[in-house]
Amino acid sequence: MDKLNQFTLTEAVKDSFKTEEGSRFKFLLESFIDHLHDFTRETNLTHAEWMGVLNFMYDCGKISTPERHEFILASDVLGFSALVDMINTRGGGTEGSNLGPFYLDDAPEKALGADLAPGRDGVTILAKGVVRDILGKPLAGAIVDTWQADGSGTYPIQEQERGQDKHDLRGKFTTNENGEYYYTTVLPKPYTVPFDGPVGDLMRAGKRHPWRAAHLHYILRAAGYRDITTEVFFENTEYVDNDAVFGVRKSLITSLKPVKKGQDLGLPLERTPDAMFEFDFVLSPE
Repeated sequence: MDKLNQFTLTEAVKDSFKTEEGSRFKFLLESFIDHLHDFTRETNLTHAEWMGVLNFMYDCGKISTPERHEFILASDVLGFSALVDMINTRGGGTEGSNLGPFYLDDAPEKALGADLAPGRDGVTILAKGVVRDILGKPLAGAIVDTWQADGSGTYPIQEQERGQDKHDLRGKFTTNENGEYYYTTVLPKPYTVPFDGPVGDLMRAGKRHPWRAAHLHYILRAAGYRDITTEVFFENTEYVDNDAVFGVRKSLITSLKPVKKGQDLGLPLERTPDAMFEFDFVLSPE
């Protein structure tokens, strides 16, 4: 210990962990320590700056709840989430995009053709498409887990104190024998990421806008295939070119088409849509 200095400390810290040689955990931990120490030396980090980082993490923990994960939000606005999504999009599958801080894994199961937004104001849209494998084969029995903001840009989970059911505007659909999914909902509007906490303070300090482009969230699952967490966006809408969490990909942008009055859509729907889009998801093998 008497030989410790700012240049020998890094190896001493790594050596203090008795991790399994050649393991992924050892690789990740030691790489993290290397980069953290290199950053600290390169920037000549002060005590005040170091404490500022620790307080930021502490504040993220304090404000986080089961319904709001401030660390995910921090990951999103720093492009960390987007980078992980980009690196892990493989094998010809649909590109990944942000999970976001408001996902719930217990969304209600819905029948194909159900409406997720009964009684809500806004444009009613039909979402439809096919879940396929990378060879184009439709996948029957795939799970399409979706959630979204409403026509004013608010997630129901944010309005529980006003009596809103946090499971509104969410649903899990199972594709039919042709791999199809279809349902109606309300067209979401752009919204600001939550900026009443430490992540908001960070964005204001960096003079960044907090707006997300309008989108629908999806998680796709099918036995024998890699899960995909992604989003679908709409062309020619606000913030599609400068989304606050870097979630937009060209391949995830779709177009809305008007539905004519009396138009036969050939689907059993609970609600008549004003517009529709088609988006096919592609899953790659595990």
